[in-house]
Amino acid sequence: MGDGTMTLVCRAVSAGVARLTLNRPASRNALSVELLAALRAALDWAAAETEIRVIVIAGAGAAFCAGHDLRQMREDSGRRAMEALFAQCSEVMLRIQAVSKPVIARVHGVATAAGCQLVASCDLAIAADTARFATPGVNIGLFCSTPMVALTRAVGRKAAMEMLLTGDFIDAARAREIGLVNRVVPEAALDDAVALLAGAIAAKSAATLAIGKALFHRQADMDVASAYRLAGQAMTENMMARDAAEGIDAFLAKRAPVWSDT
Repeated sequence: MGDGTMTLVCRAVSAGVARLTLNRPASRNALSVELLAALRAALDWAAAETEIRVIVIAGAGAAFCAGHDLRQMREDSGRRAMEALFAQCSEVMLRIQAVSKPVIARVHGVATAAGCQLVASCDLAIAADTARFATPGVNIGLFCSTPMVALTRAVGRKAAMEMLLTGDFIDAARAREIGLVNRVVPEAALDDAVALLAGAIAAKSAATLAIGKALFHRQADMDVASAYRLAGQAMTENMMARDAAEGIDAFLAKRAPVWSDT
């Protein structure tokens, strides 16, 4: 794999925002077993650090992420190894959803297969106008089944099926049109756009964000009546929080709130 002792996920924190950078540029940040483990560890670290309020996932080099490491997969393609790999990848994607802090994908270059899955798994995504996306497994006889799970929850079914069945690339504008990314900006403005969005979110109450993110994912697959019941319970609990009282009082007094994150 040629990674040696390099740091597979670089970590940086600024103004409450943690940037986790996939760091296998020579392999277009392909998700090796080791990189997946490093990303999981970095997510756990970011989740535990109270100063971190928002997480950004980026890619080093020319690409965001080219999916699974096919060379590594062929080195040990036995059933147990494949079961372990796909379970590990699924756990990382689920961890992105489970972490209480919003996660933003910063996308440039290509995001293919499990890399596209990673974008779809993040809460938000901002892409450079030069970015491209695909689930091309069908072209090599390996249908993108696990990427499909995240993709079909992020975009419309027909758009997802077209990507999965053809394996064709879509551009950033099309990705925004179908809901895979939130915003598309010139590549030179990508970092500024990510920083602006992350900063706006980081300025909110961390406790409130945690309540909202958890509820968003729980209610999404419920029937409407059950979702309203759960949401009503969540809002009641939210109203018991100190930050809700502070936020409402600040609004009524026309002043800026001072969050305690409780």
